[in-house]
Amino acid sequence: MIDPKQTHVTHQWKHDRPLIACRFDPQGRFVFTTSEDNSVQRWELGSGTKVVMKGHDSWPRSIAFTPDGGHVITGGADDLIWWPVATEKPEQVRRVVAHKGWIRTMSVSPDGKLLATGANDNLVKVWNITDGSLVKEFAGHGKDVYSTLFHAGGEFLLSGDLAGQVHQWEIASGKLVRKFDAKQLHTYNGGQRVDFGGVRTLSMSPDGKHLACGGLYKATNPLGSVHEPLVLVFEWESQKLVQSHVGEGLKGVVWRAIFHEEEFLCGTSGGTSGGFLLFWKTAEPKDFHRFKLPDLTRDLDIHPDRTQLATTHSDSHVRISRMTPKKS
Repeated sequence: MIDPKQTHVTHQWKHDRPLIACRFDPQGRFVFTTSEDNSVQRWELGSGTKVVMKGHDSWPRSIAFTPDGGHVITGGADDLIWWPVATEKPEQVRRVVAHKGWIRTMSVSPDGKLLATGANDNLVKVWNITDGSLVKEFAGHGKDVYSTLFHAGGEFLLSGDLAGQVHQWEIASGKLVRKFDAKQLHTYNGGQRVDFGGVRTLSMSPDGKHLACGGLYKATNPLGSVHEPLVLVFEWESQKLVQSHVGEGLKGVVWRAIFHEEEFLCGTSGGTSGGFLLFWKTAEPKDFHRFKLPDLTRDLDIHPDRTQLATTHSDSHVRISRMTPKKS
């Protein structure tokens, strides 16, 4: 058992420019980050040693890995790039022109054979992760695709968009099976003429009974960053909204939320209130614990050991926090 209330920062390392995305590699040796200088960074967890990987000509916003941990895949407004994970000086080994518009999200199928991407061209695409060939293309979203998630059974792919719509696709047939309505996560401001919000994150509970969709609501002044973090939890079978997790008193957005095996949801909120790790129990709308981080957060990942958390920050740091195991 672990105790989120004892979460504390154990390491922090600084890059030259603000950081965007972060993911631990499957073996838990490194944390990879992306930056506004268009580069990808590999940080060795044991030493903090940084290796910079250059190849994108835009901000890379998404990161995924082949299941064997041999290659990391990054996506920006340009292409998908495959890199070796552990070589001393990683050089790109494959480059794929994937979308017309920013690649916002990537996910890997449970069997490790497929890579899903979503982008600002409103499309979801599925690729052979080994050779980068296109397998399927799903059209149906009316706005930018911000999040993707394979269902644990491998039969379905979920994708969330700017309008707060989550589509459930049958991968084999390409059929749109059903939609989850998370429109609370979307705001249109007529005065400012902006669409704002969207389904920024998707996560399925370990028992497969609940789907979490995160982002923001109460966006009374989108361009002024006046909005609050929100995670909507749906019952998978019935599609019923069963919980609305809030970050009461905070101004920000839930960039990512992840179900933990010990029956809580962990998310990161970044905005004008700063950066926080938020922890919710399924039955309670308000967080049972929040941990203030030194600066605004932009992404979150959980280490394979399920105790360490990585966050990226606008102050150019990646921070590793640990949820301390409970004393027996």
